[in-house]
Amino acid sequence: MAFRPLHDRVLLRRLDGEEKTKGGILIPDTAKEKPQEGEIVAVGPGARDDQGALTPLDVKAGDRVLFGKWSGTEVKIEGEDLLILKEADILGVIAA
Repeated sequence: MAFRPLHDRVLLRRLDGEEKTKGGILIPDTAKEKPQEGEIVAVGPGARDDQGALTPLDVKAGDRVLFGKWSGTEVKIEGEDLLILKEADILGVIAA
C-alpha cells in the first residue's frame, strides 16, 4: 500500500465483531454497532515534543488494538474501508 500516515496517526482495518442475534432474530447491518477492534496497517513516524525531538509511537503495523467508539476518520484506500486515527484514540493493544 502506498499510504503513510503523518505524525502520530495510524491507519487501521476494523476487525468484524461477532454477529449478535436476540432469540433467533437477525439484527440488520444498520442497527449493528461498528467494531471497536482493529489491526494496524501503517503508522506515522511519531509526534514532535516542544524541543522538536521525535517521539515514536508505541504501536506498530500488525498490532491488534481497541479504540474509542467514535474515534477516527473513515477512508477508502485501494477499495478497502480503513480508519485513520491518532495514537491517543487507541485504548490498548490486545496481546496475541
